[in-house]
Amino acid sequence: MVFKAIVHEEDGMFWSEVPSLPGCATQGESLAELRANLKEAIEGVLDVDIDMSAVELEKASVLEIEV
Repeated sequence: MVFKAIVHEEDGMFWSEVPSLPGCATQGESLAELRANLKEAIEGVLDVDIDMSAVELEKASVLEIEV
């Protein structure tokens, strides 16, 4: 999969966000470090498992989709 990330530079540091994955953001001291951190952050967001104990199954369901 390919994701687009918005990269910001502030005071010699870099931080980035992935608009298609709300809450997915990271930072790095260099673009190379940022790229590695972005990959890890995206994988982490995609790997999140839903806690079914908090879901009312009568009103909701979980649909798993492979992409």
